[in-house]
Amino acid sequence: MDRIKSYTLFAIKAVLSCAFLAAGGAKLYGVEMMVGTFEMIGLGQWFRYLTGVIEVGAAALLWVPGLRAIGAGALLVTMVGAIIAHLAVLGPSAMPAAVLGLLASAVLYAHRHEIGRTRA
Repeated sequence: MDRIKSYTLFAIKAVLSCAFLAAGGAKLYGVEMMVGTFEMIGLGQWFRYLTGVIEVGAAALLWVPGLRAIGAGALLVTMVGAIIAHLAVLGPSAMPAAVLGLLASAVLYAHRHEIGRTRA
């Protein structure tokens, strides 16, 4: 049973990493759709860059022992923001963000023992 949980967690982290490396990379690269999306949000393009850095950085943290909970938490908070942006400004297509948020929350739960742990 532990092996199944381990493989499942690995698969979830792999999916999250691929999704957020792609989405964050597109934001940082300045893909036209991302530029337009953040223009609609109205906070400026600096917010697109910030979101891209958070997504790419958090995806990497999912694989660093001791920092996996921080990475998952950052992705979860980012997806909560994405859901709010979709419902308030962009339109009702918040389901992908909700699914990614649920996956991030599963990783956060799995690594909850790392929260508050000090690194030596």
